[in-house]
Amino acid sequence: MSLDPDYLEYPKRGRGMDHGYYPYNSLFDREPLQWADDKKLLIWPVISLEYFPMVPNDDPFRAPGHMQTAYPDYRHYTAREYGTRIGIYRLLGAFEKVGATVSVAANSVIADRYPQLIKEIISAGHEIIAHSTDMNGTIASGMDEADERALIEDALSTLERSIGKRPRGWLSIARSQSFNTAKLLAEAGVEYMCDWVNDELPYGFQTDGGAITNIPLNHELSDRQIINVQQQSIDSYAQQMRDAADWLLMETEPYGGRMLPMHLTPYIMGLPYRISGFETLIAGFAKQKNIGFARGDSILDSWKAQQ
Repeated sequence: MSLDPDYLEYPKRGRGMDHGYYPYNSLFDREPLQWADDKKLLIWPVISLEYFPMVPNDDPFRAPGHMQTAYPDYRHYTAREYGTRIGIYRLLGAFEKVGATVSVAANSVIADRYPQLIKEIISAGHEIIAHSTDMNGTIASGMDEADERALIEDALSTLERSIGKRPRGWLSIARSQSFNTAKLLAEAGVEYMCDWVNDELPYGFQTDGGAITNIPLNHELSDRQIINVQQQSIDSYAQQMRDAADWLLMETEPYGGRMLPMHLTPYIMGLPYRISGFETLIAGFAKQKNIGFARGDSILDSWKAQQ
């Protein structure tokens, strides 16, 4: 069966990613980055703080981890709520022990449902980034642009009212974007997004709505992917994170500073049979002089200052 002659025609065909957001650029051809305090590797913890409505929305798609059985799905609902009641506090406590502040990607409805939790996160020195409205607030191509713009503004303005300032970062649900998302985020004043995973350092985007930076939040090393999807143990997760850190540290010698994202889910990593192994992992990182922990906004500012 032959293809339609127009099948392979694409108006933005070109080297790299077939778009005009940024030019192709190898990680190994860039000017070396220097992180503060002589750190060679910055670990960027991002905790996804999520609220799952009891009734899932399948348009444009059902978010990963959403309700799965017949209504009311109390089994999955309460398992997810475990993250906002218990798991988040265990994770924040683990980072407090090593003196690290982190990025918390929060659904904006969290600010209305659990305002005290948001206050505690901010008072501890952590950063809040926007993670849509709730876990029904998914984005994909085909979504009406006005509806997507309204969803983004709703999430940002709700969090702004809660924390007193506009979130600088954005993480889409499942890292899913439409063709308009980057432009709409830039128009809304978002300084960085975490959805594109094709790099290991920040890089600049140019959109019709202005400039925005992407700080890649690796999917393959997330606790959801390793522990839930691949059904591996906390020991396996920890070893993979150590392996990644070792390799990136090796690359810092000829190529300069590196970054290691650490994407965490409170109802996954915050369980009592995993948190000890996680605390051991980050305590080991904290003991290494050339490794530091950083929030996304700090990484953004440092990267921008060196461009």
